[in-house]
Amino acid sequence: MSAATSTMSSQSAAPTPQAVPRDARADALQNEVHPDQFPPGRWPAVGSVPVSVLIPVRNEQKNIVECIRHVRWAQHVTVIDSQSTDDTIPLAQAMGAEVYQFHYSKSGWPKKKNWALEHVPWKTQWVLIMDADEHMTPELTEEVRQVVTGQYPAGNGCGDGYWLNRRFMFMNRWIKHCGYYPSWNVRLVKHTVGRYERIGTLGDTGSGDNEVHEHIVLSTGEAGYLTHDFLHYAYPDIATWVEKHNRYSTWEAHAMEAGDAGEVEPSLFGGPIARRRWLKARSRHMPLRPTLRFLYSYVLKGGMLDGYPGFVFCRLLAFYEFLSVAKHQEMQAQRHKAAPR
Repeated sequence: MSAATSTMSSQSAAPTPQAVPRDARADALQNEVHPDQFPPGRWPAVGSVPVSVLIPVRNEQKNIVECIRHVRWAQHVTVIDSQSTDDTIPLAQAMGAEVYQFHYSKSGWPKKKNWALEHVPWKTQWVLIMDADEHMTPELTEEVRQVVTGQYPAGNGCGDGYWLNRRFMFMNRWIKHCGYYPSWNVRLVKHTVGRYERIGTLGDTGSGDNEVHEHIVLSTGEAGYLTHDFLHYAYPDIATWVEKHNRYSTWEAHAMEAGDAGEVEPSLFGGPIARRRWLKARSRHMPLRPTLRFLYSYVLKGGMLDGYPGFVFCRLLAFYEFLSVAKHQEMQAQRHKAAPR
């Protein structure tokens, strides 16, 4: 039995969560956000596609309205919140979403999306997972519609989950190189057969309660691939990039301490995540890793072709590598100091 299957079995007895009651401000906000308006382009009708959308959030009032606006064609939109203190909840409800609360355990597991896949009473077989700073496109939406209605061509994977490709937007530009495109993630899945892997067993890594680097593993086989992209507006400014990657580098340090052990095995000839982990496993032992990361992203992966945003992005990636290495060394020094003599 895989770890993902074991997780599904061990958590199945937990009580079914209840949606958050409608906020008193949601009705007034509904008149401001106009939930039935779609962005430009050809979209299916509101609620016409038999899929549920899972959106994990915390204090996302700046992003949640437009994220939901781009998925209003789904039958159900479910927001999983972590005690937001801004207007995320009433705005999500004004846009027609159900909201559930997730309370993170300091044991470090489960995280938000795994908990939602396991415990939310999903009303459809298929779940599409989107972050609040991501937007679906009409072209990808049509592919999703074909999948969940049984019209997508057979023979593309096991048929229970699909890799979706995303475009990173940084400094108002699509980063086409730097090793960030293509950027594949399993985002469309039958909720009964897919769970996020756990990297190591080190408890709370200090990187937040949402899966970022972990990936979905299907219990029924390999995922297929869809053709079109969605848009990822993760970094509206450099300060946001630095704040997020300060947390992510702590996760990287814990992952290094755990030997990067997860369910996706590193392999040069495997899928996109397996190949990435194969490269990472070998890079872990190389000297001058921050400098090599810059050269890899800027030269080998063509970051120079993305102009000044590409240069800044690659410099930041090198800084991220430096933070990860330094935090891991700090972690080892603290463990050595605390060891009995």
